[in-house]
Amino acid sequence: MFSTFGQNIRITVFGESHGTGIGVVMDGFPAGEAVSMEELNRFMARRAPGQRGTTPRKEKDTPEVLSGLQNDTTTGSALAMIIRNKDHRSDDYITDIPRPSHADLNAHLKFGGHMDMRGGGPFSGRITAPLCLAGGVAKQILARRGIAVGAHLAAIGAIEDARWDPVLVRREELEQIGRQGFPAIDPAKADAMLDYLDRVKDEEDSVGGRIGCMATGVPAGLGEPNYLSVESHLSHLLFSVPGVRGVQFGTGFAAAKMRGSEHNDPIRLEDGRFYTQTNHAGGIVGGITNGMPLVVEVAMKPAASIGQKQRSVSLSQNRETDLRIEGRHDPSIAVRAVPVIEACMAITLLDFMEGKNGITGHQK
Repeated sequence: MFSTFGQNIRITVFGESHGTGIGVVMDGFPAGEAVSMEELNRFMARRAPGQRGTTPRKEKDTPEVLSGLQNDTTTGSALAMIIRNKDHRSDDYITDIPRPSHADLNAHLKFGGHMDMRGGGPFSGRITAPLCLAGGVAKQILARRGIAVGAHLAAIGAIEDARWDPVLVRREELEQIGRQGFPAIDPAKADAMLDYLDRVKDEEDSVGGRIGCMATGVPAGLGEPNYLSVESHLSHLLFSVPGVRGVQFGTGFAAAKMRGSEHNDPIRLEDGRFYTQTNHAGGIVGGITNGMPLVVEVAMKPAASIGQKQRSVSLSQNRETDLRIEGRHDPSIAVRAVPVIEACMAITLLDFMEGKNGITGHQK
């Protein structure tokens, strides 16, 4: 199993949902960067369970720094952090019966039954916590370079949130979402989403959602054509997040219904700076950033763990059987995935920033 991502900076995640702990090793992060653990813990709290609209599992997700940080400053050596697992209920999981739409069956077929699949093992959304550790550190570094990253719950089911302006979005708007109790721009939409999630939970069901993520202050010239484009590199990391079903940039799939005269972004020159009047491209053209805000949207599937009876098989008895999943589960995994998508954006951007002149980690 390959658990490392990155070209100029590299992150390696480790651990299982119900193991001793989960963590991340961050290689290549620049030395001399201040890291506020208080700010990092606030970022982690946004992903943590126990909030309304999420699973009641209680995990504070407070990291323990193992190396790479001295006096709250990066040393240049590998920055390693671990989160100890505490509030897990392994007895809630019947490992003999694969849960529909989980990776249980595929893990059994690929790893021969050796993988620790309690709570989903390394396939669990729990593994996004160390991803957020790396992303939270990356966000702090990027902020000092003038780059802000923010995400919101663009939709839960058919309930749509308001949108940020893809051309004129302000840094303050992206940062504000992280200070709110629920990651929606429109308070009325947030209330409607929470009420809907309560109903879905009462019905022992789940629902999908979409997450909108943007970055502003991104310089032009990041990325390369072909196989190290910003889209392909970011999509690589985004699709490692459990439950992601689709990624679109800028106008995305709606572009298929548009004409070129509608979709093309007119180029303007103001005070010696090039910019586009619209941003259907989402800030990336030819795999390279053009200086406009980056606009990404991610579709999340409904949580696979639901309380309703489902059809499955018994691996030990080699026969079909019914399964009713017990335990504490999210009515929508999209809610807690919002900071995870931010983390993916921040990690990818820092990776490109460290190789800004087209120099990859393999060439240094």
